[in-house]
Amino acid sequence: QVQLVESGGGLVQAGGSLRLSCAASGRTFSSCAMGWFRQAPGKEREFVAAISCRGGSTSYADSVKGRSTISRGNAKNTVYLQMNSLKPEDTAVYYCAAGPAIALMNDYWGQGTQVTVSS
Repeated sequence: QVQLVESGGGLVQAGGSLRLSCAASGRTFSSCAMGWFRQAPGKEREFVAAISCRGGSTSYADSVKGRSTISRGNAKNTVYLQMNSLKPEDTAVYYCAAGPAIALMNDYWGQGTQVTVSS
């Protein structure tokens, strides 16, 4: 089992920045690719960004590319999502996810952290 705990959400004005954090614990060696999804009210959950086990590969949704950066902490079991130039349409609950690879990153989920961007 892998436990994921998110932090860093909050209320920010449009144009502002936030950094989300996700700390993984448990049997992380088998589900070491990590990333973020988000779900806005009335919409389906969508992919945001992901990073490979060793941090050498990243992937971003077109909607956040160029405005967001995903990275791993030195201990490799923490992942960060730096989001800049936030827009009201970025408002959603952001979920951390983990899996064996970037394309298979749905084995484990965190509880989610709310990000609200005001216009």
